[in-house]
Order: sequence, then C-alpha cells, then structure tokens
Amino acid sequence: MQATRRQQPRGRVDAWLLAGLVGLAAIGVVMITSSSIAVADNQHLGALYFLKRQLVFLALGVLGAALVLRIELKRFETWALPLLALGFVLLVAVFVPHLGLRINGARRWLNLIVTTFQPVEAVKLILVVYVASYLVRHRDSVETRFLGLFKPLMVAGLIVLLLLAQPDFGSATLVIAVTIAMVWFGGARPFYLFAMGLPLMPLLYVAATGESYRMKRLTSFLDPWKDPFNDGFQLTQSLMAIGRGQWDGVGLGSSVLKLSYLPEAHTDFIFAVIGEELGLAGVLLVIGLFALVVWRGLLLALRGVEVNRLFAAHVAFGASLMLALQAIVSIGVNLGVLPTKGLTLPLISYGGSSMVLTCMMGGLLLRATLEINRALDIRAAREHLPTAVTAADAGLAAPARELEAA
Repeated sequence: MQATRRQQPRGRVDAWLLAGLVGLAAIGVVMITSSSIAVADNQHLGALYFLKRQLVFLALGVLGAALVLRIELKRFETWALPLLALGFVLLVAVFVPHLGLRINGARRWLNLIVTTFQPVEAVKLILVVYVASYLVRHRDSVETRFLGLFKPLMVAGLIVLLLLAQPDFGSATLVIAVTIAMVWFGGARPFYLFAMGLPLMPLLYVAATGESYRMKRLTSFLDPWKDPFNDGFQLTQSLMAIGRGQWDGVGLGSSVLKLSYLPEAHTDFIFAVIGEELGLAGVLLVIGLFALVVWRGLLLALRGVEVNRLFAAHVAFGASLMLALQAIVSIGVNLGVLPTKGLTLPLISYGGSSMVLTCMMGGLLLRATLEINRALDIRAAREHLPTAVTAADAGLAAPARELEAA
C-alpha cells in the first residue's frame, strides 16, 4: 500500500493562487508601513511599531498556513464538529468578565494578556470546514429535502445571534451569505433556500435599524456630505483620499489624509490610502490580485466536483467566497458604495487575528487545490493507461508473430 501510494501523483498547489496570496500579503506590509507611521507617532509608540507587530503576525500566519497545508483534508472533515464546538465556546467567551474586552462599545475580543484575539476570525474558518463536512455527509438530503438545509442554516443562525449580541453586524452578514452560497453550491434547490432564509430577513432588518448608531451609518452612507464633520466624516475623508490619487497616485508615503484626518487608516480604511498613494493603478492591482485568488479557488472547486473530491471542492468554494465577500465589503465601504462596517481588507489591513487566520484559510485553500490537482493527475494517468497498455501489447505481439512465422 505504501509502495503504491508513492507511485501515485503527489499533487501540487495552484501556482497562480499562491502568487496572488503572496502578492496581497506583500502589498499589505508595504501599505501598513506607509499608513501606520503617523498613527504610531501620535500614540508615542515608535514609527515602526505597527509594522513590527504585523510582521510577527504574518510570520505566525505563514507557520499556521504551512501546518494546515501539511494536513490531509479528511482530518479536517473528521474534526468538523469539535471545531464547531470550539467556535461557539470562543464566541461565548467574549461575554465573560475580564476575559472578554469591550472596545469602542463592542465585545469582540478576548484578552490574551500579551495581545488580543478576535474569535470571529477563527469562526469564519471553522464555518467553512463544518458546512463543507455537512454537505458531504448529507449530500442526498441537501439536494432533495427541505429539512436537509435546516441544520447548517440553524448553526449559521446561532453564530449570527452571538455576533449580533457583540455586536458585529458585518461579520454576521458575511456568515449568512457564505453559508447560503455553500449550501447552494452543494446542490440545494433555490426555492428551499429562499423559503428557509425568508424568516431571517426581518431579523436582519431589526438588527440593522434597531440601534441609533447603525441608522446613522445607513443615513451617512446615503449622503455623507450632509454631515461631513460628524456622521459622514470617515466616508468623506476616504472619498477625498481616493480622489486625490487620480491615475498614478501622489506617491508611496506621500498621503496627506492618513495624517490624523482619515480614521483607522491602517485597518478599515487602508484601501483609501492605497488609492491616494498608488492611484487607480494601485487600486486595480489590489482588486486584480483578489480576483485572481478567487477565480483560481472557484475554478479548482468546480474541478473538484468533476473528480468527486467533494469535501475539497466545498472547502475551496467556501474559503474563496469568504475572502471575496470580505474584500468586496471592505473595498465597497472605502469607495462609498456600502455602509460602514468593521471588516478589514484580508491580508492587507493591520490586525493580528485577521492576518493569522486569513493566512490559515489561505493554507486550507491551497491544501484543497493540492488534493484536487492530485485527483486530476490520477484521472489523467488512468485515461492514458489503456493507450499505453495497448501499445505495449502490440510491441510484445510483434516478436511473437515473427517467431511463429519462423
């Protein structure tokens, strides 16, 4: 068995996908260096404080991605339920006094003494693994029965309730969207999804309009220039930064809006700094790299279905979609086409939890492409095998006929 396994194709990670992920991380390091110097100086932390921390987080993320890349996906499939239980424990832990931290009115962080940790970043990864596992184990039920959709959507609903209690409306919306999309990719009928998701609409409406600050975000999003120095301050500064960049930008490090004008310049609004310093060229480069990553992930997911590597296919689809939607929301907020949400730009914005867990999600995505490519290589080898055997038989038959004639 071991000898046979060594004879089989070993698989390979998708080179274009890897290049896209590395490119985004590299741009993130450069832009955090540029956007965080003024913030660090104002807080008397030293000019390169945030860069040094981000490099540590990136190194931890690369180690985590390398670890995930070495683990067979079938192990993640068997660990799906324990990981889901861990995710719920982490989400509940933020409400424990002295363990959970309240920052800017939200309880989203755990106090790890030396740093903080945002559980929702781990839950995004866990959700992809769990839903992929469920779709494989209950494939027939998901494709044919209404109640087959109940369990994954119920799990997503419980996660959403815990996120809304923090509150974290942006991540809650992301969880719902990815879960519904993964179930649809798993073969669920659109009518069943619509009927199952319909009761969630009033809940999301109440969550979006139930608090005054959320209503202000919605109204400021519709007309940020109505109150540019209060509710619309973040968005107007972001739009001015992007507008100043024009075609080729004002130059790396030359942003004006990051100098205490644009809030959260190194986290939520780092894309605006990219637009100002690198211009339309930098904006298109970042969007192009995200498009490359998502395109390769979705393409390999479809190929995974073709070769019956269903768990790998669902993981690739879910991880690609999670990265895509988070990037779309973050970029949309910076461009003023979506209401302000506290979502970072994956692999680019500053943040320890986001960087480490996004790298690990990238490692999981690369692992899925490796196993799908291995299955594709095995199928190709089997398709060429009959031709090779026929040729070999013909080569052996010719000397036999010559001997008979002699």
